[in-house]
Amino acid sequence: MLLIKNIGTLATPQGNTARCGAEQGRIKEYKNAAVLISGSGVITAITENGKLPENAENAEIIDACGALATPGLVDAHTHLVFGGWRAHEVPLKISGASYLDILNAGGGILNTLVNTRKASEDELFERALLFLDEQAALGITSVEIKSGYGLDKETELKQLRVIRRLNEAAAQDVVSTFLGAHAIPDEFKGNADGYIDYLIAEVLPEVAKEKLADFCDVFTESSVFNVEQSRRILLAAQKLGLPSKIHADEIDPLGGSELAGEIGAVSAEHLIATRDSGIAAMAASKTVACLLPQTSLYLGKPFARARDMISAGVPVAIATDFNPGSCPSLNIQLSMNLGYLKYRMYPGEILTAVTLNAACAIGMGEVIGSVEPGKQGDLVIWQADDIAMLAYRMGSNQVKTVIKKGKIL
Repeated sequence: MLLIKNIGTLATPQGNTARCGAEQGRIKEYKNAAVLISGSGVITAITENGKLPENAENAEIIDACGALATPGLVDAHTHLVFGGWRAHEVPLKISGASYLDILNAGGGILNTLVNTRKASEDELFERALLFLDEQAALGITSVEIKSGYGLDKETELKQLRVIRRLNEAAAQDVVSTFLGAHAIPDEFKGNADGYIDYLIAEVLPEVAKEKLADFCDVFTESSVFNVEQSRRILLAAQKLGLPSKIHADEIDPLGGSELAGEIGAVSAEHLIATRDSGIAAMAASKTVACLLPQTSLYLGKPFARARDMISAGVPVAIATDFNPGSCPSLNIQLSMNLGYLKYRMYPGEILTAVTLNAACAIGMGEVIGSVEPGKQGDLVIWQADDIAMLAYRMGSNQVKTVIKKGKIL
């Protein structure tokens, strides 16, 4: 058992489903609190006002010394398994080349594809494990990882096998998303429909058979996949038991967010250019809007309409989008800062966005995302007194102690 005592403020959203509207900002605060976690890693009791839980006599003890504690953070959107880097693209961006300009010239995702195909499974695994260690130190206790840097059967399956190994080896819970429809490889240049046919016929069945993914995603964007192509692969994946995610409206509002609502996607992600109709569709289906402010910052793009989404009843999550091209940052704390500064979200809304709503965006809302009896013992103790400080401070890692399933990382 583990007993965390002398928590100045324990701040947590509550429940198993994504919070939206005014509910997104409602945070339960326990003062002078304690949390007891069983040997199996499950929260068994929460007390406050200096009272300690019963039956905690033999527990290992952490003294929070009056600090703030929250649920462990959840990074609900990463591309963490890849080969190589893309630092050489920075001068191109400074010179004015757009994301799609670089992609159409054979750079971007296609550059990472070459390096990922070359790398062995063990090389990708060892590299990604270091990334996860870095994220753990930043308070991230659960992570979603997408494939999508292989774009052929062999490499996509290789990436997904690496992600499965990471879930077995890393401290965090790791959720896997198949993103074979991330770009159009040279083998299918000019034939996006043919590539979608290939993924549906040749790759998806193997992914499902080997149980390598928890979700299927698609990049719905100009020069990549249109709405009808996206619908085809997502519905095919649903028939195989893989719920839908969708990269939508990152650059152009093609209708990806509307499609998310139509097919009941668990999450729609990026959403920089989302229209009113897309916001309405997501609100109706309670699709989680997974927003990625560091990508807007890094690419010099507008920031998603988080305030409008919250007002319309769309549950909002915030993640990193860690990848080698448009967001080479693992630090979700910076995403939280940008949620405050650029999305104009309040501290309680931001905390929910990186805990409970993010957990629901990866299908784990019943297990993680809040500090409540019966849920997994994932907590962060901060070098801070309140959640306003988490939104306010920039550039410093405010984590003091990270606890995953009742174990100190």
